[in-house]
Amino acid sequence: MSKKECIQGFSDYIFWDVDRSSIDPVANAPYIVQRVLEYGQYEDWKHLLAYYGLNSIVDTVKQLRTLDAKALSFISTISRTPIEQFRCYNTRQSIPQHSNF
Repeated sequence: MSKKECIQGFSDYIFWDVDRSSIDPVANAPYIVQRVLEYGQYEDWKHLLAYYGLNSIVDTVKQLRTLDAKALSFISTISRTPIEQFRCYNTRQSIPQHSNF
């Protein structure tokens, strides 16, 4: 799969705020993984998994500073990785954000 096919395979709303042609799947892997985990549908997850592989996705997520709690639980469960190994779990904000209703 080429780099262009990788980016074009995701849903349009995931990268609504950036120019898709400027995204490099190798250099911007943390950005892509975080966006798909937080905002993507199941088809986006399958596409991400096909391009990067589970081990690469887990290694990337382990280095993220922030990640939605549901997305973190999902990747921890899917990969059978203890949640304590993820940086975003250990460095949570001391003052949580307000809930969006």
